[in-house]
Amino acid sequence: MEFLNNLVQVIRDVLWDYILLFLLLGAGLYFTIRLKGVQFRKFGEGFKSTFKNMNLNGEKADKKGMSSFQSLTTALAGQIGTGNIVGVATAIATGGAGAIFWMWISGLLGMATIFAEAVLAQKYKHTDENGIVHGGPVYYIRAFFKGKFGKFLAGFFSVAIILALGFMGNMVQSNSIGTSFHTAFDVIPTWAIGIVISVLAGIIFLGGVKRIASFTEKVVPVMAGLYILGSIVVIGINYQNIGTAFTAIFVHAFNPNAIIGGVAGVAIVKAMSKGVARGLFSNEAGMGSTPHAHALAKVDHPCRQGNIAIIGVFIDTFVVLTLSALVILTSGVVGNTGNEGILTQLAFSQSFATFGSWGSKFGEIFIAICLFFFAFSTIISWYFFGETNVRYLFGNKATKFYAIFVIAFVMVGSVLKVDLVWNLSDIFNGLMVIPNIIGIIALSNMVASLGKEYDNIEKVMKMNKKILKEQNKGNN
Repeated sequence: MEFLNNLVQVIRDVLWDYILLFLLLGAGLYFTIRLKGVQFRKFGEGFKSTFKNMNLNGEKADKKGMSSFQSLTTALAGQIGTGNIVGVATAIATGGAGAIFWMWISGLLGMATIFAEAVLAQKYKHTDENGIVHGGPVYYIRAFFKGKFGKFLAGFFSVAIILALGFMGNMVQSNSIGTSFHTAFDVIPTWAIGIVISVLAGIIFLGGVKRIASFTEKVVPVMAGLYILGSIVVIGINYQNIGTAFTAIFVHAFNPNAIIGGVAGVAIVKAMSKGVARGLFSNEAGMGSTPHAHALAKVDHPCRQGNIAIIGVFIDTFVVLTLSALVILTSGVVGNTGNEGILTQLAFSQSFATFGSWGSKFGEIFIAICLFFFAFSTIISWYFFGETNVRYLFGNKATKFYAIFVIAFVMVGSVLKVDLVWNLSDIFNGLMVIPNIIGIIALSNMVASLGKEYDNIEKVMKMNKKILKEQNKGNN
């Protein structure tokens, strides 16, 4: 078992540190150039659309899809997870503070990639014999590759995402909840936490897309807001270290021999690989997971949802993930523990300790609660992404068995951490990327064409508004 785990680790490192590093960054750069900096041009429009449509109790999702905001929150539920709390700590511990700079680069380029994914998911979404709308990489892969190769590529993606997210990934999420709660509340056994998570997840799973959309539109904005507020407080407590933290990020990104704040500098390539890998693992741009949610948005043009998808990566990477990094770096907790996974929890605990002995415990409890909502919402979202692919491979009836298996994996994961499972999860997460990137690159002409079409529509609409405004002035 030890030999097998070591072998899997080697494969995982080669996959993420070399193959996917260049594949994902390359795709992001390609779409940034091909779409003329869409993440910059359409950021304002996407931002306005996102918050204009924000509603914690919006329209009810149905078999024809969900609102644009619900699609975004469902995607964000998968994006904002343990990667924003545990993953960023791992990246800093193994890649140095400079890893955060490369997380930003991966996020910036990932905005263009996720735009392409969302646009294609909208363009090629599928309505089954029951009138239920589905969408995701398998549908746009099959749209371009008609023969056996397309069938193989789509099938490979489906199997990879079911294993990576639905089963092994959700074990990782539930284990993170169990560990953080056991750290904060010694008296609560992990098996009890596992039972609670499994029951709650089962209730939401059984409610289908309606209950999933209703859950994410309420929980995701609240949980993100709560964590952002707590992080700002911690950074405020350690405000004198903010300048040092930003210096460490930029110096470590380009100077492999730098030593700041007791953190040994690492080679640039290591900072890049750890930062990009963890950044993309967090924002999921190019992985092919979030298109399942964006496909269901009820919008008048595919690019409209693409604009909103851009904001999802921004919130995940440049808001939540960055705040986590600053919490850790300003608190000076790097190197103070042998367990890199609890750095964020330690940072909150240590910072709030300035308010007294109760503050330290409050910090631990605060992160445990945040991690519960982050990880649990990810479980719900990842279940949904996997379910779409189970339905594609095996039909509607198989989704009931899939739900049972996911609940079982969630329960087991809460009480048992198996390094092999965690490493396999990373591998299958990486394997998802390959067929998805092949699909979106192959269909890049379609993305560009839809982008031009949307820009022309917007120009005509603005012109008509201008004419109407002038006519109204003349009438007055």
